[in-house]
Amino acid sequence: MVGLRLDANLKWLFTELPFVQRFEAAAAAGFSGVEYADPYPFVPAELARRLADAGVEQVLLNTPMGEPGTPGSQGYACLPDEVPAFRSGVLKALDYATVLKAGLVHVVGGIVPEGVAPERAFAQYVANIAWAAEQAKGTGITLVLEAQNKRSAPGFVLAGQASAAAVVEAVGADHVGLLMDFFHLQIDEGDLSESYARFRPLIRHLQVADVPGRNEPGTGEINYRHLFRTILDSGYDGWIGCEYTPAGTTTDGLRWIEELTP
Repeated sequence: MVGLRLDANLKWLFTELPFVQRFEAAAAAGFSGVEYADPYPFVPAELARRLADAGVEQVLLNTPMGEPGTPGSQGYACLPDEVPAFRSGVLKALDYATVLKAGLVHVVGGIVPEGVAPERAFAQYVANIAWAAEQAKGTGITLVLEAQNKRSAPGFVLAGQASAAAVVEAVGADHVGLLMDFFHLQIDEGDLSESYARFRPLIRHLQVADVPGRNEPGTGEINYRHLFRTILDSGYDGWIGCEYTPAGTTTDGLRWIEELTP
């Protein structure tokens, strides 16, 4: 992993094991950082202990999402009728991130609700991100915004990378940036190297998976060998989250790191 900082997403990797055992498994596989979307079933102190025992760093966590089938199942940030849920979720995420020493919180955007004009949902999203930025000011935590592809998340509030970047720039805070996920980007827009270069100044986190199967890099159509070289040559020193479904076992699939990374 020399030159690139790869972290293991514990929602997706090492699922052969119970969640609480995945920290040690990630460390044993050579990862020094982990991320996962949903820490909230656990008390922060327990997770902090797991991190310390494994000797790994908490990189990122998400703001809370609602139960499947509810309007907030993909996030609350764009839901005009769910501002209290959004705000309480942001404060909870910041509390967890503080205890776990996570530098990044992904503020999940959400699906435009039925009967709500996309323009209204987007305006609510911008207002909510601005509010969240105020809450995060001075904490040392950076908020990141992610555009998700419309095949996996139909109706997602952000139209693409440019839309997410416009929100970052409108909020105008140093502690708000982009989470660029190459899986989502390839499906919706393609042109990965050019998009990476274009938005590089705003990027605070990257995530990888291949297309179409969302398996490990090297199993699909993305030229990750070229992409990783582009990232390294750009001077990017942030984390790269491995957010994919292993085609086989997690450990066997990690051969891509030696094969594809500079």
